[in-house]
Amino acid sequence: MRRIFTPLAALLLLAAPVLADEAVTTFTLDNGMMVVVVEDHRAPVVQQMVWYRAGSADEPVGESGVAHFLEHLLFKGTDTMAPGELSATVAANGGNDNAFTSYDYTAYFQRVAADRLGLMMKMESDRMVNLRLSEPDIVTERNVILEERNQRTDNDPRALFGEQMNAVQYLNHRYGTPVIGWRHEMEELSLEDALSFYHTYYAPNNAILVVSGDVQPGDVKALAEQYYGPLPANPDLPPRYRTQEPPQTAARRLTFKDARVAQPYVSRSYLAPERNPGEQQQAAALTLLAELLGGGTTSFLTEKLQFDTQTAVYSGAFYSGTSLDKTTFDLLVVPAPGVSLQQAEDAMDEALAAFLEKGVDAGMLDRIKMQLRAAQIYERDAVSSIGNRYGRALAVGLTVEDVQNWPDVLQAVTADDIMAAARAVFRPESSVTGWLMRGTEDTQ
Repeated sequence: MRRIFTPLAALLLLAAPVLADEAVTTFTLDNGMMVVVVEDHRAPVVQQMVWYRAGSADEPVGESGVAHFLEHLLFKGTDTMAPGELSATVAANGGNDNAFTSYDYTAYFQRVAADRLGLMMKMESDRMVNLRLSEPDIVTERNVILEERNQRTDNDPRALFGEQMNAVQYLNHRYGTPVIGWRHEMEELSLEDALSFYHTYYAPNNAILVVSGDVQPGDVKALAEQYYGPLPANPDLPPRYRTQEPPQTAARRLTFKDARVAQPYVSRSYLAPERNPGEQQQAAALTLLAELLGGGTTSFLTEKLQFDTQTAVYSGAFYSGTSLDKTTFDLLVVPAPGVSLQQAEDAMDEALAAFLEKGVDAGMLDRIKMQLRAAQIYERDAVSSIGNRYGRALAVGLTVEDVQNWPDVLQAVTADDIMAAARAVFRPESSVTGWLMRGTEDTQ
């Protein structure tokens, strides 16, 4: 292992300044639209991303899935563009485009040759305010999202299990509702529902424009002022109010049985803090904790469960703090043949107790920090990764400075910080433990 990491360490020492020197320019248009320009002149390519601070957690109660529904509908026509024309134009210019919806944001992007940026802004700004929908559009696209739910969720017991885990974890917050929506509410989504969400949240003062690639900030500013600048702000944009979680005081359990399950497993989630502006230390500690516990073949859970006790064929730990409100820290254990789910869960608990007693291995922590630094450097090789990194963070209230400081915050985390974060998060009262089982299995 030393022979592997020694040259990597040398590479990182040479490359580390690249992260600090990322050329980022920000400005705000008169209508309130934030613009972020990240220069990368290694290839004549640009990505435009428009991020709306509105996702599934901002939906009205009873209209789950409307944010994702509207994402689909935005590829319909406007006063000046026919349905599908935007994507066809992007493709005709040698580029690609798409969109995605999450709990906290909806984002639209195009990747094209750098000299096509003006055309992309013209089309994207048009559909920000000039979307035209009809009842046939609603019927067609509602059927599309229902079929998407069929394929991605209803036909996948793991997805159904995850949906139930989230619903049990969040007692009051909208993160407990699936992004795609509950089927019975999706079936009732109407033209009025879609247009209400659109007119409420799709406005320049609720959007972030992230342009990354072979561009000059001055040129981007001129184009943004030309195409986005004339769009009117929404003076009635509501505050981003969400129902919050009450104190969680009882551990919860669920068992999900489905005859289609190919591999049973144990999953556990703990309510965990998110990254906050200027206060990213705890989130950084949890990021490293996830890597230490379940980030690979040398992780603590892998060593204990897959090698020492041979009770599991896979184990993992997961944490992502880029959210507006509290997130989760998740564990997963797939039992070895002949090992019951109860035995796998017991082994997981014993391993966690051993970790809390033993503490962090200093050498492993150093290696993980080195690997994270390498990943952050390699991430700069794609304009898509750059745009996503800034857009996701800004859409949940973080700042450009938070994004730029994040690598150094991670490197500054100590073993004591990680253990303090682990003890704060691993509270049974804020946990949900789930068993995914075949329909014919016993729960013992």
